[in-house]
Amino acid sequence: MPIIKILPHAEYCPQGAEVSAPAGTSICEALLDHHINIEHACDMSCACTTCHVIVREGFASLNELDENEEDLLDRAWGLEPNSRLSCQALLAQQDVVVEIPRYSINHAKEVH
Repeated sequence: MPIIKILPHAEYCPQGAEVSAPAGTSICEALLDHHINIEHACDMSCACTTCHVIVREGFASLNELDENEEDLLDRAWGLEPNSRLSCQALLAQQDVVVEIPRYSINHAKEVH
């Protein structure tokens, strides 16, 4: 069972964390299953960027990005070449290290 190492994030896991999940599970589902409440405003339907993560290790082991995810990632805050929407990034057999960006674009939570 692959392990996801989450780098420290002030809001979601200040000390960092390591969780395991079966292959085929999305990173978002795995985090939520282990009480790391990453935002996912569209309920994991690949319609927003609130669950954006940066995959620091193990990027190549994840499933390929589809066109919809690529288009959405263009709108993510802090986009990097190894960015993924955690709701679309499915684990294989390799461990991964992820960083949850400091900010997220969530219009539902923002004060206008």
